[in-house]
Amino acid sequence: MPETLSPPATMADVQGSEDRRHMAIDKVGIKAIRHPIRVKDLSEGIQHTIATFNMYVGLPHNFKGTHMSRFVEILNGHEREISIESFEPMLRSMVQRLEAETGLIEMSFPYFINKTAPVSGVQSLLDYEVKFIGEIKAGGAYELKISIVVPVTSLCPCSKKISAYGAHNQRSHVTVTASLNSHIWLEEIIQMVESQASCELYGLLKRPDEKYVTERAYDNPKFVEDMVRDVAGKLNDEPRIDAYVVESENFESIHNHSAYALIENDKRR
Repeated sequence: MPETLSPPATMADVQGSEDRRHMAIDKVGIKAIRHPIRVKDLSEGIQHTIATFNMYVGLPHNFKGTHMSRFVEILNGHEREISIESFEPMLRSMVQRLEAETGLIEMSFPYFINKTAPVSGVQSLLDYEVKFIGEIKAGGAYELKISIVVPVTSLCPCSKKISAYGAHNQRSHVTVTASLNSHIWLEEIIQMVESQASCELYGLLKRPDEKYVTERAYDNPKFVEDMVRDVAGKLNDEPRIDAYVVESENFESIHNHSAYALIENDKRR
């Protein structure tokens, strides 16, 4: 007679067991998991890219641990077309699956815009660092933030003023982190920043373009302080943005350090 196998014993759920230290954990989850996504863009409709996710929930004091595998299941079970509109449903699904009250997802990815050189008209891609930050707070309120790093050129007004010829300039990173109340295209925020720089950047320039951007920057000098104030003025005028932090870091070409400035404003207060 063949041996009859016994049914497998139920495996213990260690993470779901009770913890008696009575200390809640603010954030627990997984970091730096990469996943392919499709993001809507203003010009082409859909852009394929690779995102890095951080996914967390708040753990009540009475649970020993959370179920780490469920984070990956949620990410793999979601449609690859992730947009501002789909971020909230994904986050609420995560909080529900993990039996949590609060949750946070950070999605970071490179975003490309096809730019046209100002004189020759030659086209090339320029990349921007983008992050979506979605949070379910205690009580169930949802908040979405978008963070974009926009590389630009800044030319020093002081150098221009005191020099017999020329002025030092540098590449700068302007970072805008904005809380939104309705949809806004990434390209719109990027344009707000680039319009306030000494000059915007391009992936490819011909000689006539180089002449143009050099002279454009020289005619439009900006301190790091000017940069954040001018960008903040544009953000103040945008009704779809409730709150923001704007930072500028100038990678100085004549110093071995950076110049830095920051403005923060919550327009709801």
